[in-house]
Formats: sequence, structure tokens, C-alpha cells
Amino acid sequence: MENTMTPTLKRFIVLEGVDGAGTTTQLRRLDEALARRGIAHLVTCEPTPLPTGRLVRQVLKGEVDARPETLARLFSADRHEHLYGPGGVLECLGRGDVVVSDRYLFSSLVYQGIDCGPELPRLLNAAFPLPELLIYFDLPVEVSMARVERRAERDIFEHRTFQEKARAAYEAVLAEYADSPMRIVRLDASLPLEEVWARVAVAVGDLVGAGIVE
Repeated sequence: MENTMTPTLKRFIVLEGVDGAGTTTQLRRLDEALARRGIAHLVTCEPTPLPTGRLVRQVLKGEVDARPETLARLFSADRHEHLYGPGGVLECLGRGDVVVSDRYLFSSLVYQGIDCGPELPRLLNAAFPLPELLIYFDLPVEVSMARVERRAERDIFEHRTFQEKARAAYEAVLAEYADSPMRIVRLDASLPLEEVWARVAVAVGDLVGAGIVE
């Protein structure tokens, strides 16, 4: 994948990390903070709530059987709709909004890269543009699993062996993109919630050109 040649979408922010890293919690905090500041924005996620994303979630929950290669293609199809469909990322960015997504192509490179091998996920995601900012929530697997085990429902990837592989795969993906135009901010997600939030707020505030906390 030629990372240095991949387009970068201004004002597009992505949150990534292993399961239980806290990306969803911080997405909600960002939504509230940006709204208080009157900054036009969209907070979103992958898989999406679209029909494509709902099918992905059914596979992840074990409700629908699918080959790993099929799931990789479903994620790619959902991502395409997420970016280019009506009301999607490109439309919002086009009118000057900030867009923050909980997960993006990096999750596919990690999770589907483990599940079906790296070649197909790389091929399926090679043409997708990069965000301007990637915030990676680094968390030891024992901590992430302690959080995941408190959930009422778990998906097919939320077990220790896979999450150990996922954390190592994230390190490889981050190294691969180190020289890309995308800015990467790495956070220690094992810190207290408010300390993590303070670092997220600084990173996003730098991008939008305004403080987002009181």
C-alpha cells in the first residue's frame, strides 16, 4: 500500500484501538464538547448503522455465518457507503464540518488482516483516503479484556488470544503509516478517564483550531 500517495481528508478524525480501549466513550465526549463550542460536526462509527453495517454486526455477533474473506468485503462495502453515500463523511467534510469516526480502515487492516491474511484487506482498503488525524488508544490486553468481560454481549473477536494479536498488528500498522501525511497521536488508554479525555481534547482542539473544553 502506497501510504504517501493516499489522499488525506482534512478535518476527518479517526479513533482506533483494541476492543475495550475506550474509543466509544471518547467519541461521546467529543460530540458533547464540539456541540458546546458550536462546531459543526458529525460523530460516526464503523460498522455503520446502514444496512451494510447492520449485516457486518450480525456477522460479528455470530448471528450470520460468513467466511473471513466475505466479512472483509462487507467491511469494505460498508466503508464505501460510509464515505461516499448520502449524508456520509465526504458530504459532511464538503460543507466544512468536522467528522470523527470510531474505527476506520485501520481496524480492517488489523482485524481482517489477522482473520483472513493481510493481502485481501490491503487490496480492499488501498483506495480509501486517510484521515487528517488518527488517535490510537493503546491499552494492555489484560486491561482491555477486563473491560470487555463486563459487557452483556461480546463479538467473535473479543477474546484474549485474538486481542493480543490485534494489539501487535496495530503496532505494525502504525509503523507502516508513520511517514504518511496523516498525523498520528498515541494515547495511553490505561490512564484515568479524565486524563485520557484531556489528551483527546488537546489533539482535536489543535486540529479544529479551537479549544474544545471549558
